[in-house]
Amino acid sequence: MRILFDQGTPVPLRRHLPPNSTDTANEKGWGNLSNGDLLAIAESSGYDLLVTTDQNLRYQQNLSDRKIAIVVLLRPSWPELKFRVDEIIPHILEASAGAYTEI
Repeated sequence: MRILFDQGTPVPLRRHLPPNSTDTANEKGWGNLSNGDLLAIAESSGYDLLVTTDQNLRYQQNLSDRKIAIVVLLRPSWPELKFRVDEIIPHILEASAGAYTEI
């Protein structure tokens, strides 16, 4: 599974995912793309999952035709999330194509 972290997704979360499975939008040079463009390039680049903190994504984008799974972290602060890693990681690893999940 190839995972892309959007802007704002706490990077320390990647330490709890399989090695070499996660990139960030900034690392790919996609940090300034709009959500629609980011979703399109992530899909065309072979990413299976976008992890984001953008709670408005589903209202701003038509997600019905997307193949990429999306996991939205409702509390983007790493100090809060680090205590919920055991709850969050299964949602990320089990996300299926086109799924939308808020955690």
